Amino acid sequence: MALVRFGWEPFREIDTLQRQMNHLFDSLTTSTEDVGAAFVPPAELHETPEALHLKLELPGMNREDIDVQVTADAIAIGGERKSETHAEEKGVTRSEFRYGKFRRVIPLPVRVQNTDVRGEYKDGILSLTLPKAEEEKHRVVKVELG
Repeated sequence: MALVRFGWEPFREIDTLQRQMNHLFDSLTTSTEDVGAAFVPPAELHETPEALHLKLELPGMNREDIDVQVTADAIAIGGERKSETHAEEKGVTRSEFRYGKFRRVIPLPVRVQNTDVRGEYKDGILSLTLPKAEEEKHRVVKVELG
């Protein structure tokens, strides 16, 4: 005799599990006390023979809210994000605010001439050109073969 279970809906249980997992991840990544504090801007670092080129994505920020400090072997980018969006559709207004300070320190793979750094902020992208220090440009490393 076969045991048959009535009323069991496996797809409903999968849907319930997915909702519970989404709720768990949302609660872990969203803090109601300090929204935006965990903001870490994505960065891209590209090296050429003459310089390092660094791009950071800082959408919705004003140029005066960004602080860039460069040493010979690291760069620190900090700032304060003040973002507000308003949307009205079919008589319903939706408003979101994101505030918070961030700071990101990126160690550089080679020493740079920090007095000659050039930067530009356009369309939410911070682009920096960090010229290599003279001793790094002409450095030759002997490779030992084993």
